[in-house]
Amino acid sequence: MGGLSMDQSFVQAPEHRPKPTVTEAAGIPLIDLAPLASGDAAAVDALAAEVGAASRDWGFFLVVGHGVPAGTVARATEAQRAFFALPAERKAAVRRSEAEPLGYYESEHTKNVRDWKEVFDLVAREPPPPAAVAAGEVVYENKWPEDLPGFREALEEYMNALEELAFKLLELLARSLNLRPDRLHGFFEHPTTFFRLNHYPPCPSPDLALGVGRHKDPGALTILYQDDVGGLDVRRRSDGEWARVKFVPDSFIINVGDTVQVWSNDRYESAEHRVSVNREKARFSMPYFFNPATDAVVEPLEELVGEEDPPRYSAYSWGDFFRTKLSGNYKKLEVENLQIEHFRKGLEV
Repeated sequence: MGGLSMDQSFVQAPEHRPKPTVTEAAGIPLIDLAPLASGDAAAVDALAAEVGAASRDWGFFLVVGHGVPAGTVARATEAQRAFFALPAERKAAVRRSEAEPLGYYESEHTKNVRDWKEVFDLVAREPPPPAAVAAGEVVYENKWPEDLPGFREALEEYMNALEELAFKLLELLARSLNLRPDRLHGFFEHPTTFFRLNHYPPCPSPDLALGVGRHKDPGALTILYQDDVGGLDVRRRSDGEWARVKFVPDSFIINVGDTVQVWSNDRYESAEHRVSVNREKARFSMPYFFNPATDAVVEPLEELVGEEDPPRYSAYSWGDFFRTKLSGNYKKLEVENLQIEHFRKGLEV
């Protein structure tokens, strides 16, 4: 089951270890996106208000009526399970590295502690040809496993469907901030969006380890499909306690990332979350990270700042920021990885 063996590298500091029981995250909104298909302006405005309230109060919400076909999701989940069922040597054939950061990996670190998981990473869009890439720019190339029928086709179909949903959500976010619906589209002309397959094997010490340690997502939006095992925990803003996001059939879990927090000048906040594991059941999930283009400059949007609410963040390059974040995936660092708080006015690095 993933070939993981418990050792000290997985052990969380005492203050970050999961409790035996976690309460359900009651109150996270469940939003039905079906009214988007109606074209009714009032209905769309109402949806935008729901998305805005959820982004402000939780940073998380669930969506149904999203338009992603059930068959598309089923084929992707079948492909995921088929990949992780492969022998270790077959998965190792598409293993990623710092030089080639896409493919299979089983030794990722979050907050300098190893995660109890194995992953397979893809970019949602094929990169430009090398001749068109600027000097020093990271090139992401997908590694597709050989002799796994339908794997590539299933995941490409799924990623295409998720991109459509991501742009719908992006428009609702813009509307919720009283911006024109396509205000944020320009940041995604050549997105660095990537997609991950997660497998969390049963863990012999779920009281010591985490599937993913506490963190915030650096991009704009994350669209997550999870199975019915559960394990995604979000830190409640009301009391700082961890709460479990419930499984809702045919839904996706959405969370806003650091990029939206900066664009909105802290109107919306990227929520801290983690993944707990258990002794009995493997958990599978598929997060789709909707990220801006490499050359995007992230800063508070000019429409949302003024004399009474000046910019709270200095501008930074998304490409540079993202590359620095990725560097912490492979080894334990001597310092905490770069965070958007380092760009907060008065705290710039």
